[in-house]
Amino acid sequence: MFSGSNTPSRLPQREEMDRLLAVLVPVLDIVDTPVDAPEPPAWCIERGWAEFLLKLDEAALIASERGGLGALLAANTSAPAGLRELAADVARHTRLPALDAQQLVLPAAALHGVKTRKRGQLAALLGALSPLAEAAERIVDVGAGRGHLSRLASELFQRQTLALDRDAALLRRGGATQDRQAARVDTPPVPPVRFVEVDIGQQALDLRRGDLAVGLHACGALGDRLVDAARAVCCDVALVSCCLQKTSATTRRPLSHAARSLELRRGALGLTNLSTREDGVEASLTDNLRARENRLALRYLLRARGLDIGPGEEMRGINRRRALAGLPELAQQALARRHLPAPTPLELRSSAEAARRDHAIIRRLSLPRSVLARLVELAIVRDRAAALEERGQSVLVAQLFEQHLTPRNTALFASEDPSRLPQLR
Repeated sequence: MFSGSNTPSRLPQREEMDRLLAVLVPVLDIVDTPVDAPEPPAWCIERGWAEFLLKLDEAALIASERGGLGALLAANTSAPAGLRELAADVARHTRLPALDAQQLVLPAAALHGVKTRKRGQLAALLGALSPLAEAAERIVDVGAGRGHLSRLASELFQRQTLALDRDAALLRRGGATQDRQAARVDTPPVPPVRFVEVDIGQQALDLRRGDLAVGLHACGALGDRLVDAARAVCCDVALVSCCLQKTSATTRRPLSHAARSLELRRGALGLTNLSTREDGVEASLTDNLRARENRLALRYLLRARGLDIGPGEEMRGINRRRALAGLPELAQQALARRHLPAPTPLELRSSAEAARRDHAIIRRLSLPRSVLARLVELAIVRDRAAALEERGQSVLVAQLFEQHLTPRNTALFASEDPSRLPQLR
């Protein structure tokens, strides 16, 4: 266990993994069983938590969904002891040190079209990986997109840089931006970035021992592929993962011996994308809750039409972001795809009312799973870290970004030379 200090321990990754598994494994039934209906699931009944959760008033519910459940439980001695202990354990095991790296001043010419929050992320990451980049023979940006990070790394560190992505259109835009910058007479020459279209979900990542492999918000299985390729050649790594559920596999298997048999289903990986702050990854928490309610209403509407629709199937063939547009538009699109008549005002009203009532219950019963979201995310990060450590590399896991920049702020750095790793505050 942690001591009373607020400073996280600096243990080997295998030990960090052991401590985390001691909390996570006993509650995998909670992780694996989402609350899709307004009835307490078996794990909630067996632990005696249902009555407490269902009695939470609206203010307590809203505060809990925004990360305040731990404080609410700590202050409420009538709360179930097991739930209080779980929340406290999760808080201890998900506390990370912050980096002491200085943000770099980025050249304005390279930031055209880059959003403010992304600029802050780039400045923080580039500052943190400076010692790694200066020792690298080549920088490989995995999942580079338009190559903002690639071009900045090339210019700041004067290193050969490779930008890999499977989206050819994004890479073309990134290459065009590079050409425009190179044409400016007031821009000093920099090593050109090589933009390469690669099916990074299928093709092997051709890394070399002297590389620095970087993944800024490498989604889903891409983070695992980066770690696998990097440990095969023992090259340096800087990885910030995101959207862990974006994988074609139904189950994620561990990379390290330390994680043993910890296998997580894709649905459990989706749990890690929950944000306990109002300003989320892709939309605000308020908007995301409204979207979930709209999806529930759509499910009810389709079932009323006689369709056998399970949780999630209501969005088949529809981008999940469409649920943010509202129920009328969502239902119109879902019914059209099934070659069914448009929804009537009565159908929309009745399904919306049922969803509003039931979603209030589902939100309360889902709180224990929300508590575990960060723990599951850290389990995957620690597994990746332990896999690199088992190959003889020194590894650091820390908080890289401030919360206002992004809730996906956990970074993994690895190198055979520990002096290259960022410093902690």
